[in-house]
Amino acid sequence: MDKNTSLSLLEEVAQKLDIKIRYETVKKEDFIHTGGLCQLQGRYILIINSKASTGEKIRLLASALKRFDLSHIYIRPAVRDLVDSLGE
Repeated sequence: MDKNTSLSLLEEVAQKLDIKIRYETVKKEDFIHTGGLCQLQGRYILIINSKASTGEKIRLLASALKRFDLSHIYIRPAVRDLVDSLGE
């Protein structure tokens, strides 16, 4: 499975969990951050730096998804393996 497909499938899992994903430029002076998960008014939002590489976006999404109970939704085995291996 290529990186773009992996990213797309991880985004679908986030959508099933009602996690809003926002791709934004995240920059402060000389420090560039890839993003992170936050909770605002009871809703989860994952902010991902739009300038991050596809691999970094995948790692950030996998890490965020690992924090949730995924047992009640169907996730393709390859995507579940990604979350388990990259979400550390």
